[in-house]
Amino acid sequence: MMDKLRIMSVFGTRPEAIKMAPLVKELGTREDIESICCVTAQHRQMLDSVLEVFDLKPDWDLDIMTPRQTLSTITSKCLIGMDEAIDTLKPNLILVHGDTSTTFAGALSAFYHQVPVGHVEAGLRTYDKYSPFPEEMNRKLVSAIADLYFCPTINNKNNLLREGITQGLFVTGNTVIDALKTTVRQDYHFATEELNHLPYGEKKILLVTCHRRENYGEPMKQIMLALRQIAEEHEDVELVYPVHLSPVVRETVDAYLRGAPRTHLIDPLPADEMHNLMARSYLVLTDSGGLQEEAPALGKPVLVLRRETERPEAVEAGTVRLAGVDQKTIVEMASNLIDSPEAYAEMAHAVNPYGDGHACRRIADAIEWYFGRRQERPVDYTGK
Repeated sequence: MMDKLRIMSVFGTRPEAIKMAPLVKELGTREDIESICCVTAQHRQMLDSVLEVFDLKPDWDLDIMTPRQTLSTITSKCLIGMDEAIDTLKPNLILVHGDTSTTFAGALSAFYHQVPVGHVEAGLRTYDKYSPFPEEMNRKLVSAIADLYFCPTINNKNNLLREGITQGLFVTGNTVIDALKTTVRQDYHFATEELNHLPYGEKKILLVTCHRRENYGEPMKQIMLALRQIAEEHEDVELVYPVHLSPVVRETVDAYLRGAPRTHLIDPLPADEMHNLMARSYLVLTDSGGLQEEAPALGKPVLVLRRETERPEAVEAGTVRLAGVDQKTIVEMASNLIDSPEAYAEMAHAVNPYGDGHACRRIADAIEWYFGRRQERPVDYTGK
């Protein structure tokens, strides 16, 4: 009997947890795999809420979060904490997700210990090293370290091929679609009581999130003023904005958006609440990466509050549009979708280039194949 493969998944933020939880679960169902979960807790409260939804108990918790932490403190604490985790748990493979500071530090630590790395959600690029910051550089650095690349789409794979990375590439779809299958339900009851009483049938619910570092300052001010104007000019609209815990975000929201009509500023939502709120919303305005993948799966148009996106597939499919960070443009684009049923219908096609809900199965199969525990290489996801 061969020893079980010890596969350690490392993540630290809420979006990573939503996308890694179904994979940790899938790996746990395989007979020849011991699925180990290590969290850095770069976002403590927000991470814990996801662990609860998916009923995940970390095997190792670095608990690194401190108030007003910098990129350097996150990365250095992660690196040092990972030393002990790797020495103790002795993984055969370390999985990191996406592009956070945890992702980079986790991969670098694995390299220092000569443990192979699998990169989930590999190959996303904007080709602008300062936007998104620090994510673009994090994911490029991880690409240089990784051994296995789990690309959500063929575009992502092509990005890596152009960089001369030719081995260990798999197209799997995005694991977030797997997560939605667990969380979205028709008869869902929100723990955030306010959400059970929104006028879902009567008013158009606009779901907003805005928290990216590159939007701090003037861009975020413009976004908040745009949201205020949208609420003031459209009486048939209710804005729901789960406000990120970052003090910078909260100060900007308080200064420019608080007090706008029919605007609900609530605390960040657990993954299942967010997914179910999205399913009941009319339109999503966001600078978040994950929502650009989730909303199209639920047939919801998305306006991206950024200058560029590393998820061009949804823009090509027509479910996502770039609205930028200028008050006037955001208001115009949102108003068009609120007022024109034709413009709305054009974007609301439920075409999702990001996956069919079987990404985790493909990733687990690829890992087994890589370690010689499976004869067939898994077939790539085609997005059809």
